[in-house]
Amino acid sequence: MKKLAVLGTILLVSAILFAGCNKKPVEPVAVEKPKAFKVAFVYIGPPGDLGWTYEHDRGRKALNEAFGEKLQTAFIENVPEGPDATRVIRQYAQDGYDMIFTTSFGYMDPTLEVAKEFPNVKFEHCSGYKTNPNMATYFGRIEEARYLSGIIAGKMTKSNKIGFVAAFPIPEVVRGINGFTLGVRSVNPKAQVKVVWTNTWYDPVKEREAAVALLDDGSDIIAQHQDTTEPQKAAKERGKFSIGYDSDMGKFVGDTVLASPIWNWAVYYKDTIGKAMAGTWTSHQYWGGLKDGVVALSDLSPNVPEDVKTLVKAAQDKITGGWSIFSGPIKDQAGKIAVKEGETVPDDKQSTMDWFVAGVVGKVK
Repeated sequence: MKKLAVLGTILLVSAILFAGCNKKPVEPVAVEKPKAFKVAFVYIGPPGDLGWTYEHDRGRKALNEAFGEKLQTAFIENVPEGPDATRVIRQYAQDGYDMIFTTSFGYMDPTLEVAKEFPNVKFEHCSGYKTNPNMATYFGRIEEARYLSGIIAGKMTKSNKIGFVAAFPIPEVVRGINGFTLGVRSVNPKAQVKVVWTNTWYDPVKEREAAVALLDDGSDIIAQHQDTTEPQKAAKERGKFSIGYDSDMGKFVGDTVLASPIWNWAVYYKDTIGKAMAGTWTSHQYWGGLKDGVVALSDLSPNVPEDVKTLVKAAQDKITGGWSIFSGPIKDQAGKIAVKEGETVPDDKQSTMDWFVAGVVGKVK
């Protein structure tokens, strides 16, 4: 009986071992990664312009840091406004991108055209005014920061001639020139702001030539609505001051750049992408200001006196407290009251502004 018990135990163990040896290994279950949300950016210039496109690309990079593998971004630079833009935007939509940001005013109609063709793709156009159920617009009240920089220029000019290198005579640019000039004249009613149009967003040679012409005419401070640092460099070479734009151009040119009205697109981009990925995005028209953080004034140059810094701080507090820089009374170039005391230019009129305030030398073509 003992032999039989031992034999049975041996047979049982053998059976178990045999079964284990012949058991098929468990196949690993493939875990599919969630599909990344794909976002494309269309740029008018190169990120190396150190201005407009540089700041948009900084915003794109901030998205990558914020969302990691959940997000995939792409960009294309130096896309002309017009038919080429339509082709590029359409290609991104055909390639399966979930959201497309177009970052120049002249992309407005191409963006709208493609948005109507691809209703399941979300589109965001910077600085325009046309929308669609799947197309929004976004911009910032950069003129608020320009007003602050105008205070600096108005206090620090010695010739009372301030040059302004400007791209195109569209409301966005006109509004900025007016905001800057109102800041200048708030502290120096004798100062004038002379405008030279380049009719280009990005052309280092033309921007420099326009700045040199203004310097030759007696301007001792150069401001701009352009995409490169060339006007600032031209001013520095003449021993003059300048006001930058888009990014903190003092970092690239030096302390002769007194201040720069700057963009912080990451504030808007992160919020918007978050909503799109969560499925809560809807068409809208965004226009944020100093209070929202999407626009700001850079750190001031050591060349700016303390009393001027105090004036800038007071004005900034006033603006973030709800005051509009386009509050009357405001006179136009002809000296006529354009905005009465107690009135403010409403947003719809600001977005179509086509007239200059008193103190601007130049024409809205």
